[in-house]
Amino acid sequence: MKKVFVLMLLSVTFMFAAMNLNTASKKELMEIKGIGEVKALQIIEYRQKNKIKNVEELSTIKGFGPALISNIKKEKKVKINQMKNTQKKKKTKE
Repeated sequence: MKKVFVLMLLSVTFMFAAMNLNTASKKELMEIKGIGEVKALQIIEYRQKNKIKNVEELSTIKGFGPALISNIKKEKKVKINQMKNTQKKKKTKE
């Protein structure tokens, strides 16, 4: 019974796992509404030269207009792996 529960939990986790635009495969990118094989390859080519920091960056790629950018933003499974600055500022005593 425990094995069944664990398998169900894992399958639900994979269903809702977010896709990172910086690491997604061509197949995964093509799951986004409006992105076919050509646009997926364009994203892959773009990210080889640039780290994608936000979805709006994709508007610099030919053929990625406001409607497609909007579709990507609406996609719940898409995320951008943004680096957070975790360094704390050191306070100096005077």
